Amino acid sequence: EPIQERFFRPHFLQAPGDLTVQEGKLCRMDCKASVSGLPTPDLSWQLNGRPIRPDSSHKMLVRENGVHSLIIEPVTSRDAGIYTCVASNRAGENSFSLELTVAAKEVQKAPVFIEKLQNTGVTEGFPVRLECRISGEPSPQIFWKKENESLTYNTDRVSMHQDNYGYICLLIQGATKEDAGWYTVSAKNEAGIVSCTARLDVYTQWQQPPQQTKPKKVRPSASRYAALCDQGLDIKAAFQPEANPVHLTMQPGLVESDDL
Repeated sequence: EPIQERFFRPHFLQAPGDLTVQEGKLCRMDCKASVSGLPTPDLSWQLNGRPIRPDSSHKMLVRENGVHSLIIEPVTSRDAGIYTCVASNRAGENSFSLELTVAAKEVQKAPVFIEKLQNTGVTEGFPVRLECRISGEPSPQIFWKKENESLTYNTDRVSMHQDNYGYICLLIQGATKEDAGWYTVSAKNEAGIVSCTARLDVYTQWQQPPQQTKPKKVRPSASRYAALCDQGLDIKAAFQPEANPVHLTMQPGLVESDDL
């Protein structure tokens, strides 16, 4: 008797699971169908039950090893949904489904300083904090430098900190003269980089940090002698013994101020 040709329903050797792809990126779905006989199955793709037609952003490829691919580039929110791949031949068909989730496009913002580093002074032996606040999307990487030397790791005395709100801190426990100098903090992400520099001064115990002194105001007085004495002036020593203060008031062009 003639040998009858037998046909077998296709089955999948390889199929992808659910996918999440960021909007604007490339999505690739690979699968491999196999049969034990002929004919080789035909593959088709559907989105939410509707056939997918090849176009500028949807391409269907077949490699020599039998792997079928659906490539979507760029992915948009309209591409989200349930994808079904159907393999069929004369003996029947088989299929698999997966869900594609399209994540919102990542917003990128270059780092910026909300609060910059400030020049700081500290007495030797005391702790000091160099602080600033930075924003950026995605969250930037932070780098510290002292002069031209990178600070790459924490020690028991010098440590670097940051939180989820953009606050950045370099903490120095027990400042020494060697800690004085220029410090630079840099923030970097995919959108850009920004830097800020400030100076740290360390004073010895007997030094006092420079302060801006305001001129002392002298309260007006009815008595010129009393007012001048309040300023620590010796009025008697200001004039020679033979000088007569009365004569001073008689000189032309001499102006007396009540504020003295």
